Amino acid sequence: MIHLTAHDFRPMPWANGKGTTIELYRQETDHLQLRLSRAQVVEDGPFSLFPGIQRNLTVLTGPGFDLVGTTTFQARPLQPIAFPGDLVLRAINVTGPSEDFNVMRAAHLPAPRVRVTQGPAKGALLVLAAAPGFALYDLILTETEITLPVPVIEVS
Repeated sequence: MIHLTAHDFRPMPWANGKGTTIELYRQETDHLQLRLSRAQVVEDGPFSLFPGIQRNLTVLTGPGFDLVGTTTFQARPLQPIAFPGDLVLRAINVTGPSEDFNVMRAAHLPAPRVRVTQGPAKGALLVLAAAPGFALYDLILTETEITLPVPVIEVS
């Protein structure tokens, strides 16, 4: 088990230059395989394009927003949504700041399973509440199933 904390994370500029993200974890060979990050959505605007990448977004805090393009997604608190990284989307109906958790995986790999749980989980686990030994938004990487004393977002 690997336990990553705020000291392990790094700020990165958005691909579209309109903000920053906190990169929690990145796995790559010659190309991006998996990236986990958090970002703030504070105003209506375009989402960055990532051709060849599957995306999954879960609103952590705030009211959420809508993503619109050729299809529409409702980004609501703790409800993961999946979409292709090459889909042209705009965030609209941003009524207040929302922080989100982003999962990006190479499109040639199996789609990530993202769920909110308080039961047994394995893979990458984003901690959703502070508890002894864990701070809010710590990231746990585990190949074996564990149960934490708080809710997590599981990425497997």
